[in-house]
Amino acid sequence: MEKDNSKRVALRVSAVSIGLNIFLTVFKLAAGIAGHSGAMVSDAIHSASDVFSTVIVIIGFVVSRRKSDFEHQYGHERMECVSAMLLAVILAATGAGIGYNGMLKIFSQDYGTLQQPEFIALLAAIISILTKEAMYWYTVFAARKINSGSLKADAWHHRSDALSSVGSLIGIAGAMCGVKVLDPAASVVISVFIIKAAYDITKDAIDKMIDKSCDKETVAKMSTIVTEQEGVKRLDLIRTRLFGNKIYVDIEISADENLSLRESHEISKNVHDAIETEFPLVKHCMVHVNPFFDDKNEP
Repeated sequence: MEKDNSKRVALRVSAVSIGLNIFLTVFKLAAGIAGHSGAMVSDAIHSASDVFSTVIVIIGFVVSRRKSDFEHQYGHERMECVSAMLLAVILAATGAGIGYNGMLKIFSQDYGTLQQPEFIALLAAIISILTKEAMYWYTVFAARKINSGSLKADAWHHRSDALSSVGSLIGIAGAMCGVKVLDPAASVVISVFIIKAAYDITKDAIDKMIDKSCDKETVAKMSTIVTEQEGVKRLDLIRTRLFGNKIYVDIEISADENLSLRESHEISKNVHDAIETEFPLVKHCMVHVNPFFDDKNEP
């Protein structure tokens, strides 16, 4: 049920994203051509790339939610990390391209050949900024709700497009006021922010692919829940690892050595259920029971 709901949320957000990006691509391309703005035409191409990136998000999300099979007995969650990394590559390439073109224009110092943009291009930049920033918050809220790394990456792609439109807005306004160098200069600054977003997304995806442990606060909360369970004498060991957007937990506890196997099993089951209930992102919790020895009678 939870997987079906997450899938519906992701597909709904992606459908809205594709529809708006197609609209923005056509609108900004027309405004760039009619308004004599090369910056707006480039911005339209950036919006077109968002359609492709959202398709990657959908594929990665759907594949990652597939059930375990014989060849992938631990599931497919890490496919979402692969999807996020592909998006990060697109983001980095977009940022690098914007920065490179901006630097070329700055060092060429050939500003006199540029046409004076018209108001329609400025209006398109404003509409793009408002639309893409709204899409960022809409998408990032959904990503947090279903804990989707690829959807979060797509949200940052929306923001990169908004930042790109900010650069277009500054450049177009500057060119209309006669300061044409503002266009390429703003592009270079914005490219840095886009590449930084790509780096953050890549780091998060890699952490989830190499079994990074949960943060200290989460582990501390888990430890407290374990020790609060009836029959647990001591928490001997707790290990966590991120697996895509899920968590695996290995726990060792000590219980009275005189308990029966059935009683020990019941204690371990209570610990297992408590962890998976309190932490919905835990996909699997393994609990091992050791015989309890205090400092006086420990062998």
